[in-house]
This record gives sequence, C-alpha cells and structure tokens, in this order.
Amino acid sequence: MLKNILLALTAASIALTAAACNTVKGAGRDIESVGKAGDRAIN
Repeated sequence: MLKNILLALTAASIALTAAACNTVKGAGRDIESVGKAGDRAIN
C-alpha cells in the first residue's frame, strides 16, 4: 500500500515538473518575441 502511494506521488511530481518546465520555456519564448518586436519597431 505504501509503495503504491509513493509511486503515485512520484509520478505526480514528475508530471508537475515537466509541465512547469514547458510553462517556463513558453514564457521565455513570449518574452523573447516581445523583445524582437521592440527591436523591429525601434529600427
């Protein structure tokens, strides 16, 4: 029983970590695209 609970918690942690990485990566792309748009507007 304890082994199943630990396995479920581990799987949930891995899923949340993967989702967080994708979110941060997406936010970085958004910020980068805003910076590039600003550069184009200035030049």
